[in-house]
Amino acid sequence: MRLLEESLEDAPIVEKDGYQYFVHPVSDGVPMVRPELLREIAVSIIQRTDVEQIDKIVTPAAMGIHISSAVSMMTDIPMVVIRKKKYGLEGEVELFQETGYDESQMYINDVDEGDRVLVIDDVLSTGGTLTAITQALEDEIGAEIVDTIVAIRKADGVDDFEIDYDVQSLVNVIVEDGEVKIVD
Repeated sequence: MRLLEESLEDAPIVEKDGYQYFVHPVSDGVPMVRPELLREIAVSIIQRTDVEQIDKIVTPAAMGIHISSAVSMMTDIPMVVIRKKKYGLEGEVELFQETGYDESQMYINDVDEGDRVLVIDDVLSTGGTLTAITQALEDEIGAEIVDTIVAIRKADGVDDFEIDYDVQSLVNVIVEDGEVKIVD
């Protein structure tokens, strides 16, 4: 994960309401997402899961889409985007997402009972998004969650939510003294 780690260590830090926030291509789309970084992330995700056991890749909009698209293209596994917009299509499942900084409704289509899914997201911070997604997939839809993987885990995140799945991360970070630091 050389490119991901280097790009995180070089990430600009902005302060918002006393919180030091890193700005990164994976989590924010700025600076621009370089193909070699995206490829490194996608290959690492593919190496960490048994793609033969996956029917669908599931990702929340918006920042999980580019990672999941790369994995989907490399594996030929279809991708489902969980959206913040309701279409009212048949089989649409609504879920409530609450994070440390936001709450909203999200909507899932095209995941069916018994589907074996890989959940991919950009960053795990509080766990609110992944908690809502995994609960809806398992409890409301009846899908089987094979793996849950994030590119970046904020090791100093607030774990107010209980995730019933082992969430793999490609890299763990903290923001300290105006810098992103890689931690185990």
